[in-house]
Amino acid sequence: MDKEILFQNATDLLVRLIETPRISRNETQAADLLENVMRNQYLLDIRREGNNIWTIADDYVEGRKTLLLNAHIDTVKPGDSWTRNPYKATIENDRIYGLGSNDDGASLVILLQVFRLLSERRRSYNLIFLASCEEEVSGKMGIEYALTLLPHIDAAIVGEPTGMQPAVAEKGLMVLDFTAHGRSGHAARDEGDNAIYHAMDDINWLRSHIFPKVSPMLGPVKMTVTIVNAGTQHNVIPDTCTFTADIRSNELYSNTEILDFIKSNVKSQVKARSTRLMSSRIDKSHPIVQRAIQIGLKPFGSPTLSDQALLRCPSIKIGPGQSSRSHTADEFVCFSEIRQALNTYIQLLDGLDL
Repeated sequence: MDKEILFQNATDLLVRLIETPRISRNETQAADLLENVMRNQYLLDIRREGNNIWTIADDYVEGRKTLLLNAHIDTVKPGDSWTRNPYKATIENDRIYGLGSNDDGASLVILLQVFRLLSERRRSYNLIFLASCEEEVSGKMGIEYALTLLPHIDAAIVGEPTGMQPAVAEKGLMVLDFTAHGRSGHAARDEGDNAIYHAMDDINWLRSHIFPKVSPMLGPVKMTVTIVNAGTQHNVIPDTCTFTADIRSNELYSNTEILDFIKSNVKSQVKARSTRLMSSRIDKSHPIVQRAIQIGLKPFGSPTLSDQALLRCPSIKIGPGQSSRSHTADEFVCFSEIRQALNTYIQLLDGLDL
């Protein structure tokens, strides 16, 4: 199969995806488009549940190791600071601008073409391509649901913008909601118990506490307070203050371990929105990592979350584009990055022995 044709197919599809709104939980139109393109490219075994679409290479052998190629369909909402139309694919020299071009359209379209190519070549492993939904909101109807419908997965490539370098570890995420309690009173008199001051004590602890176990790849656990709300009017002592913290865990602590420790050190009530988005890590000796090193790639630890957190198999995160462009105004990816990704994925996976 000609690689130039694969590249052209990928970039043509990327243009169409950019111009099809696909904000998380509203990906149906884009999923319809992708499914139709896959059928038009003569992929035979195409399956869909909700807005998750997958295909299994037709040489599937029960008992053989299985590799998953995964990228997500959905995007975040565009911010107000875009200077271009986020839903218009704008081509300027080597760049293609548009919402989801970098995160995660480029990985999605090129991994589909890599699947097409590798599914026609002799491999020592089964191959599955999955385009999943709801990644940007860590939704339960995305990859977490799709995995229950797939055959057993032994290893995975998660396509995300990494500059085509392999992320072999990734920080986990917990979002915690805190409620500090006090007692209302008149601000002009010495009465009441200010909930804001109680919250400040806990916020200062979150800001200053250092977890002792530091990951060589991911660094320390990071705790950041991002939202604070309190008060009804200027002359009333607030009896409650709520705040939210973003917790990025390394692989040396479980999310539940961190949550229990935080609860024992603050006075506020604490509620976790979820503890399931765990930090992930693949061993350096794994065949995929060894193959990446052999072809000159440099493993690193990623501070950002992806669907890797919901996989229960060894995986690496690797794809065209740069993470620093994700969720930004005037997001773009370069055609040269997509072309490089095609060559690197093939070099990484063709002949791989799991």
